[in-house]
Amino acid sequence: MSDEEFDDDYSANEREKQGEEGEEEKEPTEEEEEESLSPHLLTEEIMKEGLSLLCKTGNGLAHAYVKLEAKEKDLTDISLLQNYIHLRYVDLSENQLRDLSPLGSLIHLLWLKVDGNRLISARLPELPYLQIASFTHNRIKDTEGITHPRLASLNLKGNEIQVISGLDPGKLTNLHTVELRGNKLETTTGLHLPKLKNLYLVRAPHLRGIMLQRVVGDSIGVSMSQCGGRPALCSLVSLRD
Repeated sequence: MSDEEFDDDYSANEREKQGEEGEEEKEPTEEEEEESLSPHLLTEEIMKEGLSLLCKTGNGLAHAYVKLEAKEKDLTDISLLQNYIHLRYVDLSENQLRDLSPLGSLIHLLWLKVDGNRLISARLPELPYLQIASFTHNRIKDTEGITHPRLASLNLKGNEIQVISGLDPGKLTNLHTVELRGNKLETTTGLHLPKLKNLYLVRAPHLRGIMLQRVVGDSIGVSMSQCGGRPALCSLVSLRD
């Protein structure tokens, strides 16, 4: 083989190698990530490991475990929860969940934590007694489908929310604390909650603000400097009881 032929072969091999390396370095899309996930179902064994807090139910003659902790199990399917209607406290953080619809059967649920999953929505069937809900560090795009009448504290920190919508002041009459840090908000339009006392917006890269606190009177006040010099934002944070 001549030196010229050797150089040509070497160059071709190098180009092929670089092409392969480029393909390896390419990050998978969200759809490809979802397709690559193997299904991991919530099982009776996981339930037995995570159940605790034995309490009376119904008329007080029966007992059931009312607390479940099933964190870091790579769960993708929680359909089994439909059989555990007495649960009141559920922590499903650090799994691979995209669908929370089975939680609709938990009509006694008081407290829910589903941080660090793959959720693109916080939408749930209406839960009549739910008071505290945390959806931090998911991929949630909006605030639609949150209609729980007794909800008092809602944590949506570290998601991809750009616009606040669907928070019905007629439904969310007890919601006093909303955490929205680390989202993509550009405005607080859509926040008209009658009992809102604490609104956290620090570290929202597109919205420079601080925690808004109840002041004397019936409004939530924030100074112009705290609004990042945006008059429109300042005019939006006056919320009447």
